[in-house]
Order: sequence, then structure tokens, then C-alpha cells
Amino acid sequence: MIDTKYFLKGFKSIKGVGSPAIALGASFVAIGALLKNLGFSIQESVFSTFLTYALPGSLVMAESMFVGASLINIFIAVWLVNARLYPMTVSLMPLLMHSSQPKWKYYLSCHFIAVSSWLIMKDNCEKIDKENRIDFWIGIGTATWSVAIFSTLLGYMASEYLNKDILIGLAIINPIYFTCMMIGAMKTLQVSCSVILGTFLGPVFYFISPEWCILFGGFIAGTLAFLIGEIHDN
Repeated sequence: MIDTKYFLKGFKSIKGVGSPAIALGASFVAIGALLKNLGFSIQESVFSTFLTYALPGSLVMAESMFVGASLINIFIAVWLVNARLYPMTVSLMPLLMHSSQPKWKYYLSCHFIAVSSWLIMKDNCEKIDKENRIDFWIGIGTATWSVAIFSTLLGYMASEYLNKDILIGLAIINPIYFTCMMIGAMKTLQVSCSVILGTFLGPVFYFISPEWCILFGGFIAGTLAFLIGEIHDN
């Protein structure tokens, strides 16, 4: 069973002015309003966040449906967008794995992988004994997931009071917050190089391929940063 003590501790960790959950909630308010404007019912909007729980995935799904894409194309598009969560999973799971914990907890907790919950866990994992980290992580995931669902509902109900400029502002709060977090994480040569190179190469590749600029810029920046770090360490 899930340890209630550590679950609640994780659940409460989203509190505070600096919590990613605030930016997450603001962005999902925009998603809720967008889904209503696209003709989604309130049940469909909430269920979308319930299943997807990823801002870019929800946005791609909504835009794809708006232009009349087929179900298989929507599935592939959302799947490719959410593939960005794989590196987070790879880096996080070794911190959570413990022989005393059943595997079903790890399968369950995979649904909670998101930048917001990942940041909270990475900041707090050293404070929690390893055998209890999975329960703490499930608490974090449940909290951020609940924020996303509630914010979607709130945005759907308040859509009539949100104009286009407000929606755009709410939608970009999350990326701006994560950019600030990355700048704050520039404590090693590899991370610093990846952030600086990514900031430079992304716009450069936009002029070459607008559709693939983020992927190309991020991949090349990350690869160069890794190589620079390896050369520096040696």
C-alpha cells in the first residue's frame, strides 16, 4: 500500500509561491477555455486532461482536431510530443527504485511524469529516504495532476471572460517559468552550455526548418554540451 505520511508530504509539496503548480494551473486554465471554444463539452475537456496531463499534448490534440486531422494522426502527434518526457523518466526512475516497493507503484506513477512534478521531485528527493520516495512522488503527481484537472474545469467555465490576449498570456506562463528554472539550474558546465547553446541554436534553425527547429536545436545543443563537459572533465 501507499504510505499515507509520505504521500501527503508529497501532495503538500506543491504549496508555495515558487511552486511549478502555479504556472501549470495558469496554463491549463487557458487549455480549458481553448477546448470550450473549439466545441468540446465540459466532460470531454476534463477527461482530456485526466488522460493526457501534459500541456503540449493537450494543445496539439486540440489544434489537430480543429484542422480536421484523423484520429490516428492525432494519436501519433500527441505521442511524438509527449516523447519528450522519456529522458525525464530515465533520469527520475533510478532515484525512486527500491527493492522493498511493489512494481505496480512504478507503473502507476509513470502517468505523473511532467516537467512540473519532475522539478518538485528533483528538488526534494535528497530529503526523502529512497524506500519512501515512490510514495512521495505519487503524492506530488496526484497533486499536480489534480491542479491540471481543476484548472481545465475552471478555464472552461470562465472562458467567456477570457479574451485572446489573456489566453495567450496564461498559456506562455508555464514555458517562461521553466525557462527561469533552467537558468537557475545553470550550476554545471554541461547544463550551462546546453541552455546557452539551445537559446542560440533554436532561433537559428527556425530559419532553416520552422517545424523542426526545436528538435534540431535542442538535440545539437545537448550533444555539444555533453561533449564539452566530457572534454573539460578529462
